[in-house]
Amino acid sequence: MTDYTTVTSDLPMSRTGAIKLYGREAFAGMHKAGKLAAETLDMLVPHMVPGTTTATIDQLIYDYITAAGGVPATLGYRGYTHSTCVSINHVVCHGIPSDKTLKVGDIVNVDVTPLLDGWHGDSSRMYLIGDVQLKARRLVEVTYECLMLGIEQARPGNHMGDVASAIQRHAERHRYGVVRDFCGHGLGRLFHDAPEVVHVGKPGTGPELKPGMIFTIEPMINIGRPEVKLLPDGWTAVTRDRSLSAQFEHSIGITETGCEIFTLSPKGWHQPPYA
Repeated sequence: MTDYTTVTSDLPMSRTGAIKLYGREAFAGMHKAGKLAAETLDMLVPHMVPGTTTATIDQLIYDYITAAGGVPATLGYRGYTHSTCVSINHVVCHGIPSDKTLKVGDIVNVDVTPLLDGWHGDSSRMYLIGDVQLKARRLVEVTYECLMLGIEQARPGNHMGDVASAIQRHAERHRYGVVRDFCGHGLGRLFHDAPEVVHVGKPGTGPELKPGMIFTIEPMINIGRPEVKLLPDGWTAVTRDRSLSAQFEHSIGITETGCEIFTLSPKGWHQPPYA
């Protein structure tokens, strides 16, 4: 049986395994942090071009978030020393910024989590570098569709399995693999909290969605098999079969009638190409 707890204090809290139910004040804080995450990803658009290094992307993100009064939550998290993750082509997630340059034809995921006034705004978005092959563009399109179909199922009375099933069905309809090894998560005052938000499942299973829940949905979809492996750096996850992978992520909160997306782009740049 799933445990839930109503949050009655805005003080930082520990992870207990129970799913926290937040009030409107928390939702306001999440909207503010989520907006900064979305603005950060918007800011990157003119810089996501051939020749830009992933270290440059990392520095741009650090400068933007700190100038806005926030802190990159990944900086120092479990020993991680960067302000973002930049995952290119067959890198599924947690790509480490370096002197590697973006090249024509790359598809790139950038994941940011600004911590602002005690709240975490977590989001990631795909970028197309120059002229990208049709099969790669289609993967990116379908991955975004998977995210939004999952969000459509995020409403009170549904279950996590309804979210997961919508994502899995759409991806597998296109013969893509849905990554099992990584998932979304609760967040708020904590970067990672209950519940785990898996992207493969059966309708009606898993925790029931209740007003006040806050979590990410972040499907990772592969052109090939769903299996991944971790590189020796302990962070970078890649597809085992070296196939392309794509990901989109939003932070959302369950309301009485549906859900609110905290990390929508103010410019309307929800998926590439970005005008």
